[in-house]
Amino acid sequence: MAGAARCGGSAVYRSRDPVRNLRLRVRIQRVAPAGPVLPRAPPLADTERPGRAGRAAGAEALPLRVTASSRAGAQKPPEDEEEVAVVGWQEKLFSQFEVDLYRNGSACQTPLDWQYHEEIQKLEKAGGRKNCRIFTYTDHDRFTNLEELCQKVTDSDHEVPSYLVERMANVRRRRQDRRPVEASSLKSKIITWEPSEEFIKNNHVINTPVQTMYIMGDLGPYGKLGHREYENVLCTIKVDGNGVITVKPDFTGTKGPYRIELDGEKREVWEYTIENASAQVQPEEEEREQRVFRDLYGRHKDYLSGLVGTDFEMPLPGTLRLFMNGEIVSAQGYEYDNLYVHFFLELPNQWSSSPFQQLSGVTQICATKTVGWDNVAYFCYPFTVDMFYTQEDEDSLPQWPVLYFEVLSLDFWQRYRVEGYGSLVLPASPGVHMLTIPTWRPVDLGTVAEMRRFFIGGSPELEDLTYIRIPSTFKGKRLSRFGFRTESTGSVTFRLCCLQQSKAFLENSALKQRMQSVLDRLGGFSQQSSVYSVLEAFQRARRRMQEARESLPQDLISTSASAVPEPPEP
Repeated sequence: MAGAARCGGSAVYRSRDPVRNLRLRVRIQRVAPAGPVLPRAPPLADTERPGRAGRAAGAEALPLRVTASSRAGAQKPPEDEEEVAVVGWQEKLFSQFEVDLYRNGSACQTPLDWQYHEEIQKLEKAGGRKNCRIFTYTDHDRFTNLEELCQKVTDSDHEVPSYLVERMANVRRRRQDRRPVEASSLKSKIITWEPSEEFIKNNHVINTPVQTMYIMGDLGPYGKLGHREYENVLCTIKVDGNGVITVKPDFTGTKGPYRIELDGEKREVWEYTIENASAQVQPEEEEREQRVFRDLYGRHKDYLSGLVGTDFEMPLPGTLRLFMNGEIVSAQGYEYDNLYVHFFLELPNQWSSSPFQQLSGVTQICATKTVGWDNVAYFCYPFTVDMFYTQEDEDSLPQWPVLYFEVLSLDFWQRYRVEGYGSLVLPASPGVHMLTIPTWRPVDLGTVAEMRRFFIGGSPELEDLTYIRIPSTFKGKRLSRFGFRTESTGSVTFRLCCLQQSKAFLENSALKQRMQSVLDRLGGFSQQSSVYSVLEAFQRARRRMQEARESLPQDLISTSASAVPEPPEP
């Protein structure tokens, strides 16, 4: 076991070995009666401790060492009474109270009680039990169930259980013996509409099964062994199905023994230690185990490789693959309720997609809710796009795809209205992007259009959504929108997860030399957007200068050209 994490006197370990190999050595010794008040041991349980316990399957008796004068029948206790016991996982050691209880068959009611009765009779025929003060409660004991129900949540001696603690006390944190559900019963009874209290208790459990074991100490005076008021919890061990072992308190190690001071006139003090007595693995066994694990992991790796395949899908040389998982998160700030979004993706030249790729969609109709000062409609509508960019001209900059969308509303009378238009240029850098895009809608002059919009629905619309930016059908040099009236409306929030793939990313040598192609320049994602904007502005300025030069009179251009002196001939 390795990786202890102490917390409140307890320690948590993780082990891959079978828990049945766990062994603990407990040593308890009575010291002289205490004079001044001594520090107490970690919090111990003082609840009722009935004496029914169970033996784990396959548990064997382990050697115990008890001094001769520490028997229950001794009259004069020695000054340094000592007892040592090596306890295995879920090994049952009977206490004096259990021996007196189950010796008589009339006290046995359950099959477990009769099992204890037979085991105690065998112990008496073999000369009696070898342990005196150290005994155990296993996972099947009634004490384990009651101890889990009576756990404290604070360190106060006068703790009053809250309502939540009382309700959670019915939650069993241990293994549930359930039968597998048949397929027919699963189909016929998926939901229990009227669950009973017993049904709730059996099903409201934590998924991780936990087994518990208590190592106890009977610290009563001589002649009074077997009284439950003298029972004290020495150690609690919990093991779950993931190999996590919790020991409380932790192994003694170099910290020194734990101390227990009893209440009473004599105020006797007991010291005890807890050690890990599990058998150490031999080097050859550990090496053999490592080989088995390596073989197992190798086979599992081969199995996963067979599922994935050896050929990783790569785009063609000179091609950039852009894969995007998008989500229309919400729309806020609009005038009417019951909103939905219609969108489509426009691919510029040199971009392509699969013939079966859907580049448009419509969200569901979503009612709005008031969040702060805005009415927000949460769509959470996902969509996926897979596109390819093929480089043809190294001198041209790539045009990124544009997502056009319109927000509409639909009321009870099936009247729909355009709430806003917007566009979004897909991010040029990979990763997760949260973008909020403002929208606008066209309006008419006068109040008639607004009254028509309110009473019968309908409003000015765009025949071509690409008019939001530059229409795809526009071939001229200037695009005039003079007289086109709009007003700002709400906004739409997108979450875009972009992934880019290209063989150019793998050519490190080409990236180190210089940016020769457009795909090589895609390596500088943080600067690409700003560089693109600067180059586009430079092209517009150069085009305007060329147009201005062409608009000048020819005589002025020839005069300015003739005014330039020619260099003298040699």
